[in-house]
Amino acid sequence: MFTNLIDFDMMWGHRNDARAYALGLEEFDSYLTALLDGLDPETLLIVTSDHGNDPTTASTDHSREYVPLIVYHRGADSFRGDHALGTRRTFADVGRTIADNFGLRRDFPGTSFLLDIVG
Repeated sequence: MFTNLIDFDMMWGHRNDARAYALGLEEFDSYLTALLDGLDPETLLIVTSDHGNDPTTASTDHSREYVPLIVYHRGADSFRGDHALGTRRTFADVGRTIADNFGLRRDFPGTSFLLDIVG
């Protein structure tokens, strides 16, 4: 499933509404425990973005080169807990990781980080 939380981008980021952005983050965060508790052991959760918008800058354009990458997989026997995935060379790493998670072995661009998550 792909979910686009558009308000962070369109309503708050591009409009420089730092207060609403912060409240949105707090609300999203308040649902994370329930979301994580509801995941089955095989689910891979990836929270990321296609670009950054800093609502505190003067610009209303895309204002960040780096995006968050938060990955969670509850059911992995060897889950490493807090593990930094580092700065990825390309956003294609996310797609390659999803492909690996589903067992798709075609030659996709990017480098999978699935083994860094599930060992």
